[in-house]
Amino acid sequence: MSTIVSGRANQYVTCGSVLKLMNVGYKIRLHSHDVKYGTGSGQQSVTGTELQEDVNSHWLIKSETGKHCNRGQAIKCGDVIRLQHLATLKNLHSHHFSSPLSGNQEVSAYGDEKGESLQYLSATGRTYGRPINGQTEIVGVMSMSSNHVHWQAMEGLFIHPTDFNPKQQHNMQDHSEL
Repeated sequence: MSTIVSGRANQYVTCGSVLKLMNVGYKIRLHSHDVKYGTGSGQQSVTGTELQEDVNSHWLIKSETGKHCNRGQAIKCGDVIRLQHLATLKNLHSHHFSSPLSGNQEVSAYGDEKGESLQYLSATGRTYGRPINGQTEIVGVMSMSSNHVHWQAMEGLFIHPTDFNPKQQHNMQDHSEL
């Protein structure tokens, strides 16, 4: 018989976690797929989707370009991070290109480490037609003055700090089982 150690809810997001981010105002998840913008950068589009179960909404939490964070290291409010789209392995970027629907700063996914950092990620509430019908435009903005810049970590695989020991946390006896 195997024993399964119960999971522990993280109080914070950590480096190496894979998760879905939900825009609090619009209740959409940050999303991408291998569909390129027809204008602007021509790079992989980044949108918002209402579909909770879509696998194209998983993002890996990484340190900002040129820095290192240890697996399981807590991300503090205000820390600069990179988001890597799990399915395509492209990093979230912003550009000086205008976004297709609202004319704000375009957000895309691109394959290398270079790119401009955006201050805040926002949803505009405007939706695309074909080929990404019904998905919401995501843009970069420079201030938190918008009501739609707040994102919440939702479903995912949250990596605990490397010093986490479930036996100590739960007062469990020594076991060699699962």
